[in-house]
Amino acid sequence: MKRLEMQVSGGCQCGAVRYHATAMFDNSHLCHCRMCQKASGNIFAALVAAPDDALTWTRGKPSIWKSSQLVERGFCANCGTPLFFHHLENGRTNLMIGALDDPHAFSPHANTCTENMVPWFDTITGIENTGATESNGAEWAAAIKQSNNQHPDHDTSSWAVRGRILHDEDVADSADGHR
Repeated sequence: MKRLEMQVSGGCQCGAVRYHATAMFDNSHLCHCRMCQKASGNIFAALVAAPDDALTWTRGKPSIWKSSQLVERGFCANCGTPLFFHHLENGRTNLMIGALDDPHAFSPHANTCTENMVPWFDTITGIENTGATESNGAEWAAAIKQSNNQHPDHDTSSWAVRGRILHDEDVADSADGHR
C-alpha cells in the first residue's frame, strides 16, 4: 500500500466533528462485510485510509463504538454521520469516502469482503438515472437549500451546529411519527 503525501479534510454533516489528514494510502475500496453494511446503513462502506500519524481531529471528537475486539468505528454523536473504521493494530484509519470534503478524489480500486455483497450490486450502473435533484424536484431542492443546516465541504474557522436534534419523545409527538 502506497502512502500519498497530500492534504485531505472532512467531517460530519452537522459540522460538530472535523478532521484533517496530511497523507493518505492508495487503498480506496468498497467493503461489503455485514459490519460495514450496518455501520454505514448501506449495502457497502466506501473507505480510504489515512495513516494514524497523519490524522488529526480539528473540531470536536468522534464518538467511538467498538464493533469487535480489533475494530472501533467513529461517528458524530450529534448528527449520526459515520466517519471511520479503525483497526486497532494496523496504524491506519479508514475514513468514509462520503464524509470527505472531496469524495471525488478517491475512486474505489477494489471490492472487499464480498461474501455479503448483495446479489444485485453489479446491476447498479444499469438502473435509471433520473438526473440532478434541481431538474427533477426544483421546488423541493430550493426549500432544502434555503433551510440547509449541513456544514460546507471545506474547513471553517468557526461553525455553530444548527438544526434540531430529535429525541424519541419528539418523534412520538409528531403527526405521523416519522422524522
